[in-house]
Amino acid sequence: MPETAQEYDLVIETCRDIFLKKMHDYGTAWRILRATSLTDQIFIKANRIRSLEEKGISKVNEGVVPEFIGIINYSIMGLIQLELGRENDTASEQEKIAALYENYFQKAKNLMLDKNHDYGEAWRSMRISSYTDLILMKIKRTKQIEDNQGNTLISEGIDANYYDMINYAVFALIRLTVESSKA
Repeated sequence: MPETAQEYDLVIETCRDIFLKKMHDYGTAWRILRATSLTDQIFIKANRIRSLEEKGISKVNEGVVPEFIGIINYSIMGLIQLELGRENDTASEQEKIAALYENYFQKAKNLMLDKNHDYGEAWRSMRISSYTDLILMKIKRTKQIEDNQGNTLISEGIDANYYDMINYAVFALIRLTVESSKA
């Protein structure tokens, strides 16, 4: 399992680098979005991945890797919005946002390590298309919970679904980038 933690850290580095560079370029303009809008952004990314998986061709010169990175970063933004709420004054402190980003990514990693222990790295034997399908299912669940104003009878909340989407996307990125670079 130490290898999985190291591979996860490589994905964190890549996603964090993109998040911080975009925050430099755009500031925290996304803070004006409601969490529901971020869920819809994740849906767009996951839907494009499924479309590319099924069609096998891309007319826009980007593959699925940037889309999985987008799913991770939008999910973390969603977690931040759940904690802070949306902000009309998007001049939020970038250091605070960067620290929250790191905190939520570490929580996702810790959750993955705990589940990975129990499931015995079963994710390594899954098809990448299954990660896409699971992310789409988590999006549907999240939308239903959002439509119910966050009320659930027995299920985990919106945050748990965001964490799962992060981890499924990390698994995909490990398989697509880290493992393929070892081959």
